[in-house]
Amino acid sequence: MAELKNKPKKPRGKVRLVEGKCIACGARCQSSCPVDGIQMSDAGEPCIELSKCIGCLKCVKACPGSALEIFYTPEELEILAQLAGQQDLAEEDADPEELARRELVAGYRGVWVFVEQTEGEAARVSWELMGKGKELAAKLGVELCAVVMGDQVGHLCREAFSYGADKAYLMDQLVLKHYRTYPYLDALCHLIDKFKPEIVLMGATGMGRDLAGAVATRVKTGLTADCTGLDIDAKRNLMQTRPAFGGNIMATIMCDRFRPQMATVRSHVMPMPAQMPGCTGKIVPVSLPISEADIFTKVLQVIRDKKAGDVDIAGAEFIVSGGRGMMAKENFAILQELADELGGVVGASRSAVDAGWMPGDRQVGQTGKTVRPKIYIACGISGAIQHLVGMQDSDLIVAINRDKEAPIFEVANYGIVGDLFDVVPALIAALREMKTTKGPAEVKDSKAA
Repeated sequence: MAELKNKPKKPRGKVRLVEGKCIACGARCQSSCPVDGIQMSDAGEPCIELSKCIGCLKCVKACPGSALEIFYTPEELEILAQLAGQQDLAEEDADPEELARRELVAGYRGVWVFVEQTEGEAARVSWELMGKGKELAAKLGVELCAVVMGDQVGHLCREAFSYGADKAYLMDQLVLKHYRTYPYLDALCHLIDKFKPEIVLMGATGMGRDLAGAVATRVKTGLTADCTGLDIDAKRNLMQTRPAFGGNIMATIMCDRFRPQMATVRSHVMPMPAQMPGCTGKIVPVSLPISEADIFTKVLQVIRDKKAGDVDIAGAEFIVSGGRGMMAKENFAILQELADELGGVVGASRSAVDAGWMPGDRQVGQTGKTVRPKIYIACGISGAIQHLVGMQDSDLIVAINRDKEAPIFEVANYGIVGDLFDVVPALIAALREMKTTKGPAEVKDSKAA
């Protein structure tokens, strides 16, 4: 055991250019370097910054002209000679690429959820991510931390604890009262540089999309947008699942060589965790040395775009959606009747919105709203994956379609093969009869059940 403990670490060497062999292939070596240690000269040859080189061999493997090689100092060659005759290789003698990955991600620990707030009220998606973040943190064996920014927002830290956070980083400054890209960007990057989280989760809202992209660019890491699933693999990598190629497939993306790993998730994609009032945690106050004079963008007035009477389809408990099978705009009137009987709202697929039959704010799917109602009734919707990713997590799905092979039936709890213009009026009549015989309160209880 003493021999292994005192065994010298295997040198990894540095990369150098073999004179006369570079073929100016187009900077393949530069693009493959994980530490930005290669710059290209005017002649198209690599200039290697030895202080940054970690000997990972990626550039050597990428070079088509064998113009790069690993070299060792005399001292390193001496150590290699000592190790040459030994059979029991220690962990340090593992694959160079794996060693490079470990070095790059070392020191990053913890799962963070950015708590988006407007005038002191947190966005629902932040608490949904807190539930998923708790699950990821448990698998990694680390803390779940909330990141709270704004003015007079300390109460959100306590609310975050009730949704499962172990710790909250609080940046409570007047300059952060209203969201503006640059102060929030500086603030979040300051926290990341100081505390080094391995995962950062944000809502795929207007604010979240703007901030996440800017942060990922500045800290030079990867970002996966609009995730529908999150998990952890054996190497502590965040497995980020999202629709790809126009929604035709579901891809799992991993950022295995850079930290933090960043992902955004739409509202209603993750289940809302149960709130546990009274839970406590540690609040870490952090200040950012920035003043209003340092920020060029000024907030002159806040104008609310939501008007009285607007429908919040994402928060509805009962949704009746129509697709291309509705045939015309006026036919959505029967869906409105059914929605009124249920106390719900009318939604639509993209094809119905593109046809002008319903407004864009009623669209459900990848390019519309993600919903998680108690009951989702799909009428004349075939079930393209772009639509399914926006509603497949509903508690109960009822599909009505004339085509028995329609993909919507694969996710539906109940499927009705028939003409929706016969089925929907029959459902309306049945609900009205139930209200007459049982009373509205009993019907409401039976729907919830």
